[in-house]
Amino acid sequence: MGKKIKITALYERLSRDDELQGDSFSIIHQKELLEEYSILHGFTNTRHFTDDGISGTRFNRPGFMKMMEEVEAGNVSCICVKDLSRIGRDYLKVGQVMEMLRIKGVRLIAINDGVDTDQGEDEFMPFRNLLNEFYARDTSKKIKSVFQAKGRAGKHVTSNPPYGYLKDKDDPTKWVVDEEAAVIIRRIFQMTLDGMGPFQICTALEADKVEIPGYHQQRLGVGLFQNRKIENPYRWSSATVADILSRREYLGHTVNFKTSKHFRDSHSHYVDDEKWVVFENTQEPIIDQETFDLVQKIRENVKRWPNGWGPPHPLTGLVFCADCGSRLYLHRVNNNKPIPKFVCGNYPSKKCTSGHRIDADDLLHLVSQTLQAIKEYSDDSPDAFARMVQALAGNKQSEELRVKKHLLQEKLNRRDELERLICRAYEEHTQGSLPDRRYEIINGQYETEFAALEQEISELETSIENFESGDANAQQFMELVKKYDSFENLDTAMCNELIEKILVHERDKKGSISSAQRVDIYFNFIGTFTPPLVEIDPEKEAAEKEAVRKEKLHQNYLKRKASGKQREYEERYKARRQERMAELKAELPPSPGIPISECHTARNTTESRSATAPDSVTPLYDDAVAV
Repeated sequence: MGKKIKITALYERLSRDDELQGDSFSIIHQKELLEEYSILHGFTNTRHFTDDGISGTRFNRPGFMKMMEEVEAGNVSCICVKDLSRIGRDYLKVGQVMEMLRIKGVRLIAINDGVDTDQGEDEFMPFRNLLNEFYARDTSKKIKSVFQAKGRAGKHVTSNPPYGYLKDKDDPTKWVVDEEAAVIIRRIFQMTLDGMGPFQICTALEADKVEIPGYHQQRLGVGLFQNRKIENPYRWSSATVADILSRREYLGHTVNFKTSKHFRDSHSHYVDDEKWVVFENTQEPIIDQETFDLVQKIRENVKRWPNGWGPPHPLTGLVFCADCGSRLYLHRVNNNKPIPKFVCGNYPSKKCTSGHRIDADDLLHLVSQTLQAIKEYSDDSPDAFARMVQALAGNKQSEELRVKKHLLQEKLNRRDELERLICRAYEEHTQGSLPDRRYEIINGQYETEFAALEQEISELETSIENFESGDANAQQFMELVKKYDSFENLDTAMCNELIEKILVHERDKKGSISSAQRVDIYFNFIGTFTPPLVEIDPEKEAAEKEAVRKEKLHQNYLKRKASGKQREYEERYKARRQERMAELKAELPPSPGIPISECHTARNTTESRSATAPDSVTPLYDDAVAV
């Protein structure tokens, strides 16, 4: 068997930037140059490896990777390129590739650079690689500067409008509404207001044969999916729905610089929204601001996992512990009964030693009664209602203003202190008591903090100067109340639109179902508000005889708990309770689409929970929140 003949690899690469340099960089020219060189120098068994339109900062290029696979397999004797920049424009990685070729015994020839590793090492080769990287870095800076200038002028920097918009035929720099897609976008927002999660929305859209954004844009001949085969044009994903629900562009704004890319990276990555540049009212809106803000609040409060226990509770994400500040989660089953109760998320732990347990339906009824009473009072005495709401809104805003002013003063004091420290460090440096290196480090830290303080101070001063009076907030709340005729059937959207938060205190007598329990309802814009002469009790006060009877039962329970009889009882009937729970879950009616609701894994077993209170519960499922 004859000796295996190795190949001579002729490698060509062309990037988009190289195309601007003329025909001398073209793939055709490179191939002609390499083939002519091979013939003149007697290289045989040549094979071309080509990458067209790919940056030299990337090393996952298809042609380059195939060539390196042949190198690894020992099938290459020589690599010939036009110049070293064809290998790449990252001097560190190019150096690693050249070292690998040396170890494998592969000859490298760069014709225009006069490099031939068989003729000995070239001392200037590292500098050439470094200059090649500088070229890529400089080109990247120039391209970025063009995009920065365009983006900061309020123009769209994205090449394709998002789903819901199309480029104007008369002026491609402007966007017009795609009415067919806009109908779907508004439907998605409305389904979210109705309490549906992204997965439920996807299921409904797929059932109705609604085209996914990529397929819709492909059908119109726009977007990034024109040459991609889409297997299922109706298979929506939760990520797509979540992205639609978070896009500010649907408010009619231009949002630039949402992503960033280093010149060595092959893909862009998202940056924090603080770095975005937003220009308002640049195109026709698809979603109004009120709907958009309400959807963001609902999605922040409600997180869902499929568990088969039905839709989320309307108050999910709005109920908090008055003692530790933690969110209260909804437990769907308690003592093997389908009675939903809110329980503190930090219980039991050192952060909160009390469950602050409250019946979810009773709490919702309390909120409904309160809102209905406010509605009746506003209808009967509109002037008095307006004065009370304005006073409350003014008080709330005054407190916020006081906090902002206090924070501003702290920032100003720290800025003055930093100025003194910077001056002192400079004096010590000029006197020779502070070395140059130490001065540079200290001064750099001070300057960084000083710049951040200047930004924070500017934002606080602007916020204080533009602080509205209480009248605006009061008017917004009154318009919300007048918006609804009745509050008997509260849903997720209504609760999030009207309520800021609900604070639940522990019962006056811990563990007693009939004990009174304080609940504070904070409304959006004004805070807490109760109409005059309206008293709302979360639980009807029991008759004196009934109260005595329940107190006796409670004392008996405490005695059983102390003697261990209660634990023995619960252990004896544990299996029966679990069977009953499975039966109850099977009896629940299915929710629309694929059942999705909040699920929060129980942190404690029945045994650990049973020793806390006479109405101890076994929480198995509760509400948690989704992305």
